[in-house]
Amino acid sequence: MQNLLQWRPMTAGDLDGVVAVARVAFPDHPEGRACFVERLALAPDTCFVLAGEGRVAGYLIAYPWPLGAIPPLDTLLGALPSNRDSWYLHDLALLPEARGGGNARAGLDLLFAGIDAPIALVSVNESAAFWQAQGFAPMGSPALQAKLSSYGPHARYMVRSVPKPV
Repeated sequence: MQNLLQWRPMTAGDLDGVVAVARVAFPDHPEGRACFVERLALAPDTCFVLAGEGRVAGYLIAYPWPLGAIPPLDTLLGALPSNRDSWYLHDLALLPEARGGGNARAGLDLLFAGIDAPIALVSVNESAAFWQAQGFAPMGSPALQAKLSSYGPHARYMVRSVPKPV
């Protein structure tokens, strides 16, 4: 399946597949279909799926957001905030059979190519080392730690700064 997968823009027709991948990738952090519908409507240019053979094997969702703020899990945003000085990488999720072949890096490259602002995320499922290898660094404060509690004991807020031109 690996070689037949390609990243492409997410469409409304992909949402059932996105929900199915999320259930596998984040069983301890479930989010309803409505959250994915809303994120796609709010930021369609930074929502992607990894698809092939007629199915979704992964997805990536990001949207403009204030640095240092963490959107609550499984909650509709209503709208993007007016103060949005960075991007929030809501999810990068792959089915197990799509992992390990560079698919995550290819999706991130697609996202990074279109953004010249800091990108923040919450690392879950003990994935901090993966995110550090992608250029993200932990950012902490007592206020952030309190907000991370619903994400589990290994959750870390991480930020990737804008690479400086060479």
